[in-house]
Amino acid sequence: MALETDAPPDPWPLRHLVLRTPRLDLRPDDDSGLDDLVAVAHRGVHPPEQMPFHVPWTDADPRYLGRGMLQHFWQQRSVLAPENWALHFLVRVEGRVVGVQTLRGKEFAARRTVDSGSWLGMEVQGRGIGTEMRAAVLAFAFDHLGATRATSAAFADNGASLRVSDKLGYRRTGTATVVRRGEPFEEVQVAITASEFVRPPWSLAVEGYPACAGLLGAGAPA
Repeated sequence: MALETDAPPDPWPLRHLVLRTPRLDLRPDDDSGLDDLVAVAHRGVHPPEQMPFHVPWTDADPRYLGRGMLQHFWQQRSVLAPENWALHFLVRVEGRVVGVQTLRGKEFAARRTVDSGSWLGMEVQGRGIGTEMRAAVLAFAFDHLGATRATSAAFADNGASLRVSDKLGYRRTGTATVVRRGEPFEEVQVAITASEFVRPPWSLAVEGYPACAGLLGAGAPA
């Protein structure tokens, strides 16, 4: 009779991670969800005269935009490790993908600092979703990962992103000159600690986290 052995660990525990707010579900990217995200991008992320991103990926030829997006997210997923990771949470409203909220950590076990970035389809902008999804990853970082500091940045003319930062309690820590569409432009840098976080009136529900802790440098090695 064969001896019973412990089951091997889940090779990709992030597939079970879910953050839930009153309106949103946030899950790390998966292939079917990425197809939906590509469709959101094709419908529009920002007016053509604006550019909120360092890498102007939305300027890509529409014939190749989707392929480039998939390759980017696949590459990020393939190199994720406790020392350097990026979680790209697909944001869903009533089961429909509307954007992506990224949370990054580099040498997180020692630094306890995360960085974030995000975008939403134009069709759902102006409804407070951007604030809600950033609040979700901040609550996750501070209350579950054990982060002590979070940073972000936005171009000086990206008022929507900077307003989200202000609402949640970020401090402006400086500026930098970066290149946007081949021209220099001012970027505003912001940071927040757990005690500065202006918490929303709801509590974040988290599923599937403990198994992910080691993979994110926040617990025993995964």
